[in-house]
Parts: sequence; C-alpha cells; structure tokens
Amino acid sequence: MTYCVGLYLREGLVMLSDTRTNAGVDNISTFGKMQVEEVPGERVLVMLSAGNLAITQTVWNHLQEGVWVGGEKLTLRTVPSMFRAAQLVGQAVREVFAADGPALSAQGVSFDISLMLGGQIAGGPSRLFLIYSAGNFIEATIDTPFLQIGEHKYGKPILDRALEYGTPIADGVKLVLVSMDSTLRSNLTVGLPIDLLIYRTDSLEVGLRRRLTEDDPYFRMVRERWSAALREAYLRLPPPDWLPA
Repeated sequence: MTYCVGLYLREGLVMLSDTRTNAGVDNISTFGKMQVEEVPGERVLVMLSAGNLAITQTVWNHLQEGVWVGGEKLTLRTVPSMFRAAQLVGQAVREVFAADGPALSAQGVSFDISLMLGGQIAGGPSRLFLIYSAGNFIEATIDTPFLQIGEHKYGKPILDRALEYGTPIADGVKLVLVSMDSTLRSNLTVGLPIDLLIYRTDSLEVGLRRRLTEDDPYFRMVRERWSAALREAYLRLPPPDWLPA
C-alpha cells in the first residue's frame, strides 16, 4: 500500500509520496514512488505511483524508451504538452496491460495501478493528472485542487477542510505533511521515509526535492504540534447542553 498526494495551487505544485511497498511482521520494503523528468528551462514532469511495483516500474521504463501515440514515438522528454503527456502515460499503462495482464490474471494477480502526473512544459500551463489502470485520466482543477492515490481516506479530511487553489505553497507543504502524518498514524502499510517535491509555476525547474525521515526535525515538529493542537481543540469544545449532569 502507499499514499501519494499532489496539490494544484496558483503558485505551483506540491507532490508527496511515501516509500513503503510491502508491510508485514518481518517483510518491509522501501522503494521511491516519485520519478522526475526535468529539462531545466524547458520542462518538469513528476510521476507518483501506487499499486503493483512491477507494473509501475515497467510503465516508467516504457516512458523512458518511448511509446507510440498518434503515429509518433514519444517520451516524457519529447511530448509537446502536459495533456499529451497524460495521454502518453495512459497509453504506456494500456501497453503494459496488453503484454502482462493475461499472465497476471492467470496467477490471480490483479492489474492494480494508479499514477499521478504533474508538471509544466514551456508554452503551456502547469497541470496535474490522475491516471487510472485503464489508461484514462482526470485532472485537478481550481475547484478541486488536489489529487490522491493509494490509501487516501485518512489524509483527505484535512485537505477538504483547509486547502484552496490560492493556498500559498508553504501552507500547502504543511497540509500535505499533516495529511501524510494522519495516514502514517492510522495505516501501518504506509511508511517513512517520504519524498517531497515543490514546483513553482513558470520556473521550469524543480524548486525543491527532499526526503524526510523519522529524524527530520521539521516533520517531527509538525507531527507533535498537530497532535497537541487536536487535543487542545477538542478539549475546548463545550459539552452538549443535552448531556445529563
């Protein structure tokens, strides 16, 4: 299991992913789920992945080698727009399904994958997409400025309550860290370290890419202060006036 979240903000994109791919009593694996394709001054594309690791890695390899779309063989370095990039990822997913889907099904393994693609290509706006296992996709909008894949239910409430398209990137970083902390506390199949990336609109270069571990002082502070603030907030709520004394 995994948890990945992407914010689509006026100032840019915030992308966050955990690194746990298998959890059990004595079997825990760590793999990065954030892939970046950057040509400074020309394009930045970030892909987050959830689901079967073998499938997601194969999709990424297809994207590196090139995928035929509309009579052209394209990669994330040559695709002309973010919309075409989302189409390219969707086509790569379909090609992997066509090649491996029957064998997986014969072994009782589902074709389980979801991907998030965000970034900007010179001449177009920054965009954020969620690509499903069928290769189709949806896009984040001003009205719905975030997308999630994986174990999303624990981290969604804080984003629903607090996030807006106009939220500054610095506040967006705080929100995704709180969202991740809520997931880490409630689901052991999501685990540290976590990978954070910030992209500022029209910069056409990665603004920040950082791996946060259990020992990261800022993330530890966020976890402690958020827990304390929640406890204080519920204690300040008045008791129901219909509750017997």
